[in-house]
Amino acid sequence: MKQALKSYMVTILCGVTLLSQGCATTSNVTDDTMPTAHLIIAEPLPINYKSELAIARLSEIIYRVEITEDQRAQLFYDRGVLFDSVGLFSLARLDFSRALQLNPKLVDAYNFLGIHFTQMSEFSQAYDKFDSALELEPGHEYAHLNRGIALYYGDRAELAISDFNAFHLEQKNDPYRLLWLFLAQYQLDQEKALQDLKTNGKLVSDTTWAKQIISLYLGELSQEQFMDNLSVNVKSSRALTDRLCEAYFYLGKYHQRLGHNKTAEKFFKLSLSTNVYEFVEHRYAKLELNLMRTKTAIIPDGHPK
Repeated sequence: MKQALKSYMVTILCGVTLLSQGCATTSNVTDDTMPTAHLIIAEPLPINYKSELAIARLSEIIYRVEITEDQRAQLFYDRGVLFDSVGLFSLARLDFSRALQLNPKLVDAYNFLGIHFTQMSEFSQAYDKFDSALELEPGHEYAHLNRGIALYYGDRAELAISDFNAFHLEQKNDPYRLLWLFLAQYQLDQEKALQDLKTNGKLVSDTTWAKQIISLYLGELSQEQFMDNLSVNVKSSRALTDRLCEAYFYLGKYHQRLGHNKTAEKFFKLSLSTNVYEFVEHRYAKLELNLMRTKTAIIPDGHPK
């Protein structure tokens, strides 16, 4: 899901409060008194001019060239993907809907619309789109992942686990598949979730950088060590930005489970600041912030909204 975009990074000292213990242990540090650490901050990715040119060319073909309805549907879908990749989500949704009006069998258009409805917390519509995708293509791996994410955020953890399991079984050594499965399992049985993460984590290669997220969650790696390793073996500034987008999202989830909501919020914002729009972690960092604000919002008389 990565594009060849150029970015520049600058390392700064940041006073964000951080935790140096694993989530498998109980911290006696509060959200406001955790020690500070160095953060690597990436300059937000710029919009790729090639994407802008491609959008313009597709638009010209769609509206000026005589083509079949199926071809036009595919072009609407392709332009929707480009809009999505540069963060123009409303335009992307419009194109995916147009594509399906012309060709109701475009599986990936249903998948993308389901993702967008999840980001908007329109979970019923999201489930409907993912169900449509899976009816057309039962083996669509990412429809299982994305429906699982929608179910997870829709507080239907048991059903989410079923989808995440199906996704994980397709590639057991993928740390991200394992992490989403863990997040859903943790909502129902924390001890079992940690045990399964430890067992299944052995299948993930130690050379895969995201294995360190698993080690962090299991308490085998301190947050300080995790942060210090973020730039290790990174070959380009773009690769660093991509890694930071992922790392800060999972650090947000890490602190969220420990009840450190202020710190979690800061990490979700750091993930968003990368502008890696097409990454799952970037997509749902904004949803995490919205859900946290909804839960903490109050009305004048002191009662929750």
